[in-house]
Amino acid sequence: MASIRFISSRIIQAGSRSKETDRIDLTPWDLKHLLVGYLQAGLLFHKPKLPEALIHHLQTSLSRTLDFFPPLAGRLGTIEHEDKTTSFFIDCNNAGALFVHATAENVPETVNAFFQLDGVKNIEGTSKPLLAVQVTELVDGIFITCSANHSVVDGASFWHFFNSWSEISRGFDYLSRPPIFKRPLIDDIHYPIRIPLQKEHIQERFFQPGNLKVRVFNFRKESIVRIKRKANAEMNTDKISSLQALLSLFWQSIMRNRRMDPNQETMIFLVIGVRQKLQQLPEEYFGNSIHSAEVSLKAGELMEKGLGNAAWEINQVVANHREENFINFVKWWVNSPLLFQTGPMMNNALLTGNSPRFDIYGNDFGWGRPIAMSHGAESKCDGLVTVSPGVEEGDIEIKVCLSPKTIQAMENDEDFIAALNI
Repeated sequence: MASIRFISSRIIQAGSRSKETDRIDLTPWDLKHLLVGYLQAGLLFHKPKLPEALIHHLQTSLSRTLDFFPPLAGRLGTIEHEDKTTSFFIDCNNAGALFVHATAENVPETVNAFFQLDGVKNIEGTSKPLLAVQVTELVDGIFITCSANHSVVDGASFWHFFNSWSEISRGFDYLSRPPIFKRPLIDDIHYPIRIPLQKEHIQERFFQPGNLKVRVFNFRKESIVRIKRKANAEMNTDKISSLQALLSLFWQSIMRNRRMDPNQETMIFLVIGVRQKLQQLPEEYFGNSIHSAEVSLKAGELMEKGLGNAAWEINQVVANHREENFINFVKWWVNSPLLFQTGPMMNNALLTGNSPRFDIYGNDFGWGRPIAMSHGAESKCDGLVTVSPGVEEGDIEIKVCLSPKTIQAMENDEDFIAALNI
């Protein structure tokens, strides 16, 4: 196990406070994450040849990057209303981001100690930093991690910031993709949005999952093509995507190895990016723009009808989510606010996260690309399937978090192993 030694901790402010962006209202996509934890991800690099000035360089480049991302240097603000509701917004007050410098002898099996703000809820961003960075020097490498408030960023915005920081670190004066903070204009939605909050929900401790095991599966581009081809051939179509085929493969295997009753309903919860489907949201939109969708099949049908059928069900749910669906959801949510909360996953359900579209391995801070990526403890629950791009272009990495019993059963599952080798 790695022995972490913390060297220093300081607040990094933007070099110049933005006058154009003082306050940003939170949308329903932002607000629904208030009671869950921060997004946490980090990158492992080979150690630079000149490490002496490295920490100062990273702090300076972070400060410059925050010039372009004032929300991450701010705090959450609140407005208490007479009707006992509360409104939340981002106060771009340049209170600063947390920067921690540490050392460790090696990378342990669990990398939780390499992340800041474990167990902190997004709603605590009224007093806690909205961004915390930890740079941990290893014997032959360096680990750069970020913990970002999930009511401020989604995965796309998280990696947009990371990409931008690496550009500034390489010497860029300006960003190739400046963030856009303008909130979508939707009829009948008035900011700031008011939500009722129950104190007992705010004060509840995080749910601590039991003994879980994480296993990572790496798919080469050629293997992905074959699995996608098989799924499409079974349904006589060409519309099933690589991701839909891979998710179906894991949906089948996990439910089979959980030994579900054939008549029991099984579910996979998808995260659908709204930027690609809502006309007024550009790719550079900074904030949350993700929508959850459920696909369900009885366990017997999931197994018997094959990979293609499960993938087609996922395909149809995604295809049927159009701009109108997202706008209607936002309008409904404002009238009936529902906040996500941590808790045990149902045994018949899976939750997906992340995206193979994120530019993770393109983050070069000036001494080469990362060699590995990891998520923090906040990304652990029984049934979580995390999808990321692989190290090589076109590859996909799928990380599953499951009970040790289910993981072991999958490793001995001949049907699953055969599918991996299609």
